[in-house]
Amino acid sequence: MLKEIVTAIQSYARAHRFIREHKLWKWIIVPGIFYTLLFIAGFIFFWVSSSQVVSAFNHWLGIDRWVNSQRSQILSFLFMMGGLIVQLIMMLFYFSLFKYMFLIIGSPVFAYLSEKTEAIMEGKDFPFSFKQLFADIVRGIKLALRNTLWQSVYTISLLILSFIPLVGWVVPVTIVLVDCYYYGFSMLDYSCERHRLSPGESIAFIGKHKGLAIGNGIVFYLMHLLPVIGWVLAPAYAVVAATISLYHRDDKVGME
Repeated sequence: MLKEIVTAIQSYARAHRFIREHKLWKWIIVPGIFYTLLFIAGFIFFWVSSSQVVSAFNHWLGIDRWVNSQRSQILSFLFMMGGLIVQLIMMLFYFSLFKYMFLIIGSPVFAYLSEKTEAIMEGKDFPFSFKQLFADIVRGIKLALRNTLWQSVYTISLLILSFIPLVGWVVPVTIVLVDCYYYGFSMLDYSCERHRLSPGESIAFIGKHKGLAIGNGIVFYLMHLLPVIGWVLAPAYAVVAATISLYHRDDKVGME
């Protein structure tokens, strides 16, 4: 798995050179700007609302009053950190839902970009069909909803653990890794679908290559640490990088 994670990470450098060489910027910048605007608006709204939810929850359970009555700085610190962790986890959960919403909206563009990337690498065109494009969109939506459901189950389970002091501090890292896997999964599936793998076959194939999915998602996350530019480039770069990482495997998609 570690080797595949490294391969997926290195694929982003290949993706950058590929995009620059073949002048694919319009397919990168336009959806990236739309993604960035939605990301900023959503981040502001959910940060404020998540803070209010945590405060209301503490007040409803009487946690704030109980902590104040104990007059313990250590206890106050632990619960303050716990509140921040819960708020952070809620933000990560929002980020997950936001990504899937954008994947659904941007599915036609991402499917085309993945197809164009492989077509350039192989020196041939895949036949274009509106019927097939519509089928790709429907498949993408179904898969996004499936991943949203499973990721929500894992996130809610981890959210419960986050209320435990100290134990809850490692929960955000676990959630990020789960999120990385499912986002990378969505990026890899564009190639799986193009090679006519059924949803079940795609799930099995990517399940055998979890490292590629996790590595793709990790760099996608890290790109968000670079304000604006990273946000604009992250979605489409992830698609191209995923396509390249699968293309250079010895066991090509659909041939295992």
